[in-house]
Amino acid sequence: MKRKVKVGNLKAGKNNAITDVKGVKVGHVTYHDEQHHTGVTAIVPKDNIFQEKVLASCYTFNGFGKSIGFMQVEELGTLETPIILTNTLAVGRAADGLIHYMLDKNPDICIKTGSVNPLVMECNDAIVNNIRDIIITKEDVYKAIDNASSNFKQGSYGAGSGMVCHSLKGGIGSSSRVIAIDNKEYTVGVLVNSNFGNSKDLVFNKVFIGDKINLEDKSKDQGSITIVVATDIPLNNLQLKRVAKRAIIGVTNTGSIASNGSGEMILAFTTANLVPHYGKDKVLNIKSVHNDNIDLVFRAVVEATEEAILNSLLENKTIKGYQKKVYALEEFKEVYEDLLIKESKDV
Repeated sequence: MKRKVKVGNLKAGKNNAITDVKGVKVGHVTYHDEQHHTGVTAIVPKDNIFQEKVLASCYTFNGFGKSIGFMQVEELGTLETPIILTNTLAVGRAADGLIHYMLDKNPDICIKTGSVNPLVMECNDAIVNNIRDIIITKEDVYKAIDNASSNFKQGSYGAGSGMVCHSLKGGIGSSSRVIAIDNKEYTVGVLVNSNFGNSKDLVFNKVFIGDKINLEDKSKDQGSITIVVATDIPLNNLQLKRVAKRAIIGVTNTGSIASNGSGEMILAFTTANLVPHYGKDKVLNIKSVHNDNIDLVFRAVVEATEEAILNSLLENKTIKGYQKKVYALEEFKEVYEDLLIKESKDV
C-alpha cells in the first residue's frame, strides 16, 4: 500500500502495518450487498498460540462495548487465541467460531487441560449494515484465520465493512513504527477498526478540518473504536497496559471526545515474551525494557494509532448503506490534500 500521510517523526515499518511485527498476520471475510456491509477480521499473533501464549494486556477507556475475553487477559496477562473483530450482534457467533477453531487445533482443551479464552472485539455497524440479520457464521471465523497473511486490505474489508468514522466511511486501518533500543531495532504495529466521532470534530494530522467538511449530519457521536497493538519489544504486563493506554492519545488526536455512547477497547501484546501452556519450567525468563526507555514506545503507539485511523478514512470509498449513504473522505480531498505526502511512495 502506498503511504498517503506521515504522522509524527518516527520511521514507519516496511509495510506500515501491524504485520511488520514478525509473525503477526491479518485476514478478512467481507460481506457487501444491498443490505449487508459487515464481516470478520482476524489478527493472528503467532502460530500455535494456545500452546505457547503471548504476554498481553487490555484497557477500556469508555466501556460502551461487548468484547469477550478481556477479563481473563486482565487476570492472567496472556493471550491464547487469535483476535477476532466483528459487529456488535455477531460477537456470539464469532466467539463460537473461535472456540470451535481452537478445539479443532488443540484436542487437549477440556480433556487434558482447562478451557480456552476466546478474544472477540466489536463495533456497531448498524448505520451501514442490516445488523439484525446476524449473517456472520462460525465458518467465517475459520476462513478469516486461515486466510491471514502479512498483506491485507484496509478500509471497508472484514469487520471494517460497515464502519463510520467522523461521519465518513471508516473501518480497518493500520500503521507501524520502528524504534531502536540499545542499538537494536524493534517494531510497534497498530490495527484499528474505526467507528467513532463526528465530521465537525475531525483533525487531520494536527490540522483541524472539520469546519470545512460540509455534511448534513446531526447524529450524536455514539461510535466506538477497537485497537490492537502488537510489538516485538520485550515488555511486561504492566508496561503493555501502559502502552495500551497511550493508544487513546492517537484517537483523540483525530478529534474524538470519547462520547457517552462510545467504546474504546484496546488490546496490546508482545511476541517477545512467550508463556508455554504446560508449565514444565517453574520459573519463566520474562524480559522487559527499563521504564527509562519506554517513552519511545509510547510515542510509537501514539503516532501509529493516529495514522492508522487516518488510513482507515483514506483507504475508503463512498458507500450506499442500509440506512443511509456514507461518504468517503476522498469526496472532500480539497480540504486535506496539502496535508498528504507530496509524492506517493512505497513505505
